[in-house]
Amino acid sequence: MPTHFTPEALKFLRGLKRHNDRAWFEPRKAIYELELKAPMLALIEEVNHALADFAPDHVRPPHKSLFRIYRDTRFSSDKRPYKSHFAVWWACAGMEKTSGAGFYFHLSSTETVIAAGAYMPAPEQLLAIRRYLVDHHAELRALLAGRKLRAAMGEFEGNRLTRPPRGFSADSPALDLILCRQWGVSATLPAESATRPTLLRDITSRFALAAPIVHLLNRAISLPGLQNSPEY
Repeated sequence: MPTHFTPEALKFLRGLKRHNDRAWFEPRKAIYELELKAPMLALIEEVNHALADFAPDHVRPPHKSLFRIYRDTRFSSDKRPYKSHFAVWWACAGMEKTSGAGFYFHLSSTETVIAAGAYMPAPEQLLAIRRYLVDHHAELRALLAGRKLRAAMGEFEGNRLTRPPRGFSADSPALDLILCRQWGVSATLPAESATRPTLLRDITSRFALAAPIVHLLNRAISLPGLQNSPEY
């Protein structure tokens, strides 16, 4: 049977949301390891098998894809030590863990999120994607408009610029896409969907639909000259 989580995993996440401190977490760390970390690592391995068919450059060892549940509070005014969700990012080979375009999954006490695209591209990657879209915006639009994809996932609603970035024309037919800071699609399902045997299929079927978008964005990033060429 495909990996999925138990109701105990959601119970743990609900408790962590209410009691985000070490005094609560440490006595329950064994529950975290058993009910969240172990099944998540197993799930990543199963997703990897599916990715091998349509996104082989994103297959990574499970522990390399898994985000730590511990927050880095060194430079934050929010000193809560733990994240309220448990997440995975399948980056493209050769790219930093959170950069480029990739595939994402997270589980929290309130939702299950499945997403794909470029969510936190590095500055030079952001520029490369924008430059690529000047001439290839129609290709991305066609992918985003796919009937099956639109039935399963919606476009990112991230922050957009209010004016063209330096070097880009306000008259460009790609302007609406160039104003974006991130590109991709996501689906938000009930948290309880992570406790069902259909979880693996829910994830991999959406990843497969979104894979052409991920590949297009990474192609933009990897093309020579687009990151460092002179401004338009």
